[in-house]
Amino acid sequence: MQTPLSGLPIRRLTKDDLAACADLSEDRGWPREEHKWGLLLTAGTGYGIDDPDGKGLVTSCVVTHYGTDLAAIGMVLVAERHSRQGVGRRLMKHVLHEMGSTPVTLHATPYGQPLYEELGFTSTGRAEMVRGRFTASGPRPQVSTRPATAEDLAAVVRLDTEVFGLDRTHMITRLPSFADQFRVAEQDGVLTGYAAAWPNMDTHVVGPLIARDTETAKALISSLADGTDRPLRTDIDVRHKELLDWVKEQGLEPIAFNAVMTLGTPDLPGDWTRRFAPLTVAAG
Repeated sequence: MQTPLSGLPIRRLTKDDLAACADLSEDRGWPREEHKWGLLLTAGTGYGIDDPDGKGLVTSCVVTHYGTDLAAIGMVLVAERHSRQGVGRRLMKHVLHEMGSTPVTLHATPYGQPLYEELGFTSTGRAEMVRGRFTASGPRPQVSTRPATAEDLAAVVRLDTEVFGLDRTHMITRLPSFADQFRVAEQDGVLTGYAAAWPNMDTHVVGPLIARDTETAKALISSLADGTDRPLRTDIDVRHKELLDWVKEQGLEPIAFNAVMTLGTPDLPGDWTRRFAPLTVAAG
């Protein structure tokens, strides 16, 4: 007799589950995103339920911890054949119980937002996903950028901690091997921003994007676009309207909006005015 979904054990996922996670993404009509899954399963903590029929995973999610001050939940997926049976809710409740008093954030699609609201999350902001081929038009941003070097890493981590509001060294130090491009902006020897572009299917995703101001953010995106022949994709905080208008003028088109939601904290830490785009919406 088959065990009901409510009785199936929840277990930790590892990098050995990468193919099963990618299969689950594909099952829901998402890109397979093996590269991103690899980062998240290494730097974060994955949770999942195995299908009793041996058909991979019933459900999954990944939690990225930033000490005890914040955790980001992402890649919440339920196999199509098991949808609308409460298994996603059960997994989320389990994960939130494990988080204890740690504040939690996530990016919610319109489809998933009602569940998260039911679990106590509140919307604190929005991000707009844009995608397309970058075709430079108008004046070039007058901010110099260059490829990051190993010597820049300590300064990048310091700037990121200041802007993000928490230490995410375990994510930032993976960028040189995770990203195809990793660039910094500086003025008078002082780092004023950094950005990376990492491969995701047929695109390069721009993120993280940390910058002193909008012109610096524009310069970093322009320099990343110069280094690829793929379309760019990124998720920009809607409060950065000037940057969003500019990237659309350069050929990127709006794809979707996600709600930025939190539980256990009224808002995210750090300085949003210099935080333009996340590394990935799954990890903040």
